Parts: sequence; structure tokens; C-alpha cells
Amino acid sequence: MCDDDIHPGLVHDPRLSRRAFGLLTVAATGVASVARADDTVEEKDVEVKTADGVADAALFYPKAKGKYPAVLLWPDVMSLRPVFRDMGRRLASAGYVVLVPNLYYRVKKAPVIEGTFNFANPDDRAKLTPMRASVTPAGTFKDAEAYVAFLDAQPQTDKGKKIGVQGYCMGGPLSFRTAAAAPGRIGAVATFHGGGLVTADADSPHLLIPKTHASYLIEVADNDDQKEPDVKDKLKAAFAEAKRPAQVEVFAGAAHGWTVKGSQVYNEAAAETAWANLLALYKKALG
Repeated sequence: MCDDDIHPGLVHDPRLSRRAFGLLTVAATGVASVARADDTVEEKDVEVKTADGVADAALFYPKAKGKYPAVLLWPDVMSLRPVFRDMGRRLASAGYVVLVPNLYYRVKKAPVIEGTFNFANPDDRAKLTPMRASVTPAGTFKDAEAYVAFLDAQPQTDKGKKIGVQGYCMGGPLSFRTAAAAPGRIGAVATFHGGGLVTADADSPHLLIPKTHASYLIEVADNDDQKEPDVKDKLKAAFAEAKRPAQVEVFAGAAHGWTVKGSQVYNEAAAETAWANLLALYKKALG
């Protein structure tokens, strides 16, 4: 999970309210269309059946006829919200079928936090505690299998191409677990200021690398690296031992959360570099 001590202090998205989020009555098909200004991307609120229930999520794909590689996008600790819908829409416009799930569907539908959230405030952090407890390694494996199957079932998905998975903050470990849950389908893994990729536990995400068949992009925040400077080296060693292609880099001057708009530490220049690296990975590994 993400370490609250290094998480950006203030996260604010003025669109983040249940009214603005546009809660929809989902039809019997489990899919509800959402009107957007972007006329090149289709966006839908969807429900995905998992082993533990029904997950609410957002699905994006190009409107142009054709089939495209699929991507599972794990959001950060505050889960599915407008900024991650923006990311899903942007990625779809680049030619991908993208699913962004609500991490905490077992507890609450998205958005799980409304308005401004301050990680320096114990009361705010306490709101996340029961939700974070609902995300477990075992549950993630089951969810990953369900999400990959859902993506493969979409008529827009090119099942002849590998699937990508990317994660932010606590979504980093979830991405590693996804690659291990569906090694035959996941061809690329990208993490951005991922927290807990290397731990001392027997179920540490980095220990799953040998079970995967993906290429990796690990983008590390400067302050994360300063706090745990050995993590990048352990990751590089694990990738080398497993003979998995990997790019592991620290973004000097970029703090934990730098890729997410609305964060107090959002760094546009560094975020755009990370995004370009992501697209380069997918172009090479999912083709």
C-alpha cells in the first residue's frame, strides 16, 4: 500500500462529488453510456462480475471501428474518480480498450471520497482504512482474472494481442499481481510511484516477477527513492534474475503522486514524460 508519510498532502478535484460523477441507473445489460465531449472515445459505466461480487468500473475504447489491445488501469488509493476517467479516456484515444475499476467495490461504489482529501488529516486518512483493508492479495488475483476476462469479452478487444496493466500508488502491487494472475495474457506492466512493490513479506509483489511473461516500466518518485533507496536495486535484480525486460527509473524532483492531476505535487512535465514512456512500452510489448 502507499505510505501516508510520503503521499501528497492535499488532493482536490472540484468535479469529485456524487452529483458531478454522474451516477447512472445501469440497465439490465450492466452497461450505461456516458455522454462526453470527446467524440473519438466511447465511455461506459460497467459492472464486472467477480468471484466476490459485482465491481463498478469505467470502460473506454475508440469509436472508430476496429479491434485494439486492452489495458487494465488500477487507480491509486483514492480509487476510481474523474482524474482516472480522464486517463482512461486519453489512453483509449491512443488506440486501446481500457478498464478502470473501483478498488473498493466490496465496500462502497465510486467515488469513495468526495471533494478535497488531505492526507495530513487523520480523520481523512481514517476514511480509507476500512476500504484499503478490503484489497487483499487473494482478492486481487480473483479480481484480475475477472477484469482480464471482461476485457477479452469486449468486441473491440484484439485478443490476438497481449494486454497491458498499469497502476498508480497502491495500484503498483496490484499490477504485479495481475501479471502473475494472467501470465499468458499480460504482456506489459507499468507502475507510477508504486508503493509496496518490494516488502519483507512472503507475498511481496516483486517475488511474483518470475511467474510473469511481461515487459516492465517502473517509474519511481524521488522522495520514495530517498526513503527506500534499495527498492529500485532489488527490483532491477529481480527482473535480471527472471530475465524480464524492465526499465526502472527515478524521476528526480518528482514527488509521490506526481503523475495524477489534482494532487498537490502534480508535475506536468514529468507526468508527460512518464506518459510517453508508457505509450512506448505498450507500442513495443502489446503489438
